[in-house]
Amino acid sequence: MASTSEFKISPPLGLEEIDVSSQRAVSLYETIREDILSGRLKPNERLVVADLAERLGTSTNPVREALQMLRGEGFVVFSPNRGARVRPIDHDFVRNIYEISTLIEPALTRWFVGMATEADIAELERIQRLIEENNFVDAVLHSGLDVQFHTVVYQRHYNRHAAEIWWKHRQVLRAVTQRFPYTLARRTQVIREHRELIELVKAGEADKAAECVARHVEGSGRHILEQMRAYSAERAG
Repeated sequence: MASTSEFKISPPLGLEEIDVSSQRAVSLYETIREDILSGRLKPNERLVVADLAERLGTSTNPVREALQMLRGEGFVVFSPNRGARVRPIDHDFVRNIYEISTLIEPALTRWFVGMATEADIAELERIQRLIEENNFVDAVLHSGLDVQFHTVVYQRHYNRHAAEIWWKHRQVLRAVTQRFPYTLARRTQVIREHRELIELVKAGEADKAAECVARHVEGSGRHILEQMRAYSAERAG
């Protein structure tokens, strides 16, 4: 099984990864993203390039590149005359993403069922075996495998804009969900729904596969929103 250290997620075919000139920019991107998710950088806080460069001990160019990466994934927004600021990763933001995903993912899935090959199905089964072997022990690895599973379904869809929206939203949610544990009920549900989807793809049941994915996305949304509410309540004391 792939280890976390060697596991890399790539975007769907036809969607280019953000081009950066240095590994330093990638490292800064990861550091700033973690500061946003942890709350060290507050919602709507201004992100001044020079200040970040001084705090992080680097030059301004890799900071600019890191902020553009974060902008592409939705963690940072740019406003005229105000520059960059932290997008609030709150209940409403996450809810909105899941509501959009509930519309997009079933449509992408329905199309996939009509053109899925034996190789596609074998790849879904291979990734699912890795997911079950990991059994949620390594949260980062599970998250990456889960993205790979759904990428098989969505990556060749002719609507590249829809695939790109899914990919960008999924990267935000992937970062958020890794901060919270899966409940036992949710673990069971993920495994069951993945298996169900594979069987429906094999059977050519496009509408039922789309319904399965809709339930899958809705369940994921409810789970993370409940975890976020519990976390906020605990911090509030």
